[in-house]
Amino acid sequence: MSNSNSVSEIQHTPARRIHHLTAQLANQIAAGEVVERPASVVKELLENSLDAGATQIEIDVEQGGARLIRVRDNGVGIHREDLLLALNRHATSKIINAGDLDGIVTLGFRGEALPSIASIARMSLISRQQGDESGWRVSSEGYAPEEDAAPCAHPLGTTVEIRDLFFNTPARRKFLRKEKTEFGHLEEVVKRIALSHFEVGFQLKHNQRVVLSLRPATSTDQYIERVEAICGKPFRDNALAIEYEAAGLRLWGWVALPAFSRSQADMQYFFVNGRVIRDKLVSHAIRQAYRDVLYHGRHPAFVLNLEMSPEQVDVNVHPAKHEVRFREGRLAHDFIFSAIHRSLADVRPGDAENEGATAPSMPTMGANPLPSQGAAVMPLTTPQPVGRAGAAAYTRQSNISLRTNEPLNDVYKVLAESTVAQPLVDGYVSDQDASEVPPLGFAIAQLHGVYILAQNEAGLVLVDMHAAHERITYEWMKQTFSDGGIKSQPLLVPLSIAVNQKEAALAEEFSEVFASLGFDIQRIAPETIVVREVPTLLSDADIETLVRDVLSDINTYGASVRVQERLNEVLATMACHGSVRANRILTLPEMNALLRDMERTERSGQCNHGRPTWTQMSMVELDKLFLRGR
Repeated sequence: MSNSNSVSEIQHTPARRIHHLTAQLANQIAAGEVVERPASVVKELLENSLDAGATQIEIDVEQGGARLIRVRDNGVGIHREDLLLALNRHATSKIINAGDLDGIVTLGFRGEALPSIASIARMSLISRQQGDESGWRVSSEGYAPEEDAAPCAHPLGTTVEIRDLFFNTPARRKFLRKEKTEFGHLEEVVKRIALSHFEVGFQLKHNQRVVLSLRPATSTDQYIERVEAICGKPFRDNALAIEYEAAGLRLWGWVALPAFSRSQADMQYFFVNGRVIRDKLVSHAIRQAYRDVLYHGRHPAFVLNLEMSPEQVDVNVHPAKHEVRFREGRLAHDFIFSAIHRSLADVRPGDAENEGATAPSMPTMGANPLPSQGAAVMPLTTPQPVGRAGAAAYTRQSNISLRTNEPLNDVYKVLAESTVAQPLVDGYVSDQDASEVPPLGFAIAQLHGVYILAQNEAGLVLVDMHAAHERITYEWMKQTFSDGGIKSQPLLVPLSIAVNQKEAALAEEFSEVFASLGFDIQRIAPETIVVREVPTLLSDADIETLVRDVLSDINTYGASVRVQERLNEVLATMACHGSVRANRILTLPEMNALLRDMERTERSGQCNHGRPTWTQMSMVELDKLFLRGR
């Protein structure tokens, strides 16, 4: 009864007249889009400092940022007469006309952050430009200041001090979490921005305690120091430095080896022209690049920077500027996927000691990279080298391989005769031939029919025999399958699928793509498609679900790899059953042939399920284990 009365009252309430919002209320509404928590304030202020050309930024916070946020920089500063204007909505120095929106090179540009923050906190803004005898200060307590700027002592640059966040909007303040939680979000913002601007120094204090101190990075070693300081030494020790250019795009940074995966997506940093972004197209491309090597349910770790012409990316699609829209999304997706996929595939045992390996060169933000081909894959660190001068002698192509379907013992009769030059003495590597030891060394024993023990120059190599052979067989089957093309077979009864008009149009438009994947799909009505042929290997799959998923991917990303994924799943299963099993006793020549195949095979560091296939224990680690030298 009461509900009915309430509805009746609402329906008979006279319509309100349209009116202008007060400036303060408009700013507070805008703050709801820009300022979610203290971390949001720090993000906006840091972006302003970077746009001002700062090379050193200090951040002081108290109580997780709820009580105090102070950001000080050594940038160009703000003109005295512009200080009051900076606290008014839609006032900015970064764009002038609509044409500027097509080529934004600054991190901030909307002119909403400072007035929005000032409307929900007590703000003090102090700045001094080159040539000024003193700094100038304006203050605000929840509203735009009306008094003119007052002189005060201040070094070159700008200081913004925010106190009592949400003091005049208690409902918003109730949503703040515990101090530790809020500071965790704030610290993550600083780390992300520090990873996208190596040339800038950062210092972060919480409750008068230094939490983060990063000096400007101007060399390769300092690049690496910053990555380690933020992502940790384990990431550094398991990361590949990549640098790839093509079609006006440049991708550089670091990707972790698949063995270094995370239970959560908490170590993923991606930047476009120095801007921190979260984008589903980018995430999809990276996931696909790792799909064949990452353990189920795990997440990759990476620090990646994508540089492109500002005209090719629209950053004006989200109030907080978290998202972007690529003008050519398919190109960006395929470029990111190809660069990471090829970089991971090119890793071979022993690559870590390639001479001349360096971190990516310094970025040129806002520049349009020159197109080029290829990728450079370099480890973040250079582990103890493994001699490879004579490795070619043990990686030669031959007709002997674990990839064949012949019985192992028969296969290696010839192999045993072809390795008489192998520097083995009673199963051990001779000292005089140590310089010719291949990356994975030479087998010395088999443990419980499961693991191969090998000796290389660095120490002990331990190989999971089945996992390694599974990857070798899988990669060989994929290559063989690719070289021969995808075989199709007609369905006895064509499969009719009801779809919407957009999906039907996509099926018609991408019919050649489906044909290359082994499908014969035709549109026979505005909302109906028919499948007449399917890949032979997928004859037992759920074809209708697969086709719908592919159409969904094409609609979202402009491409799909689902069919290839399903084909790879079938090949992976076949490879698993066709690989050497546990408890299979191998001879030394058979074990050595497996090691040589691993050195030639792409992605040999992980099996088809993402598990590691081998590990290295150096002599230093072994000595430490047995307390030698003490």
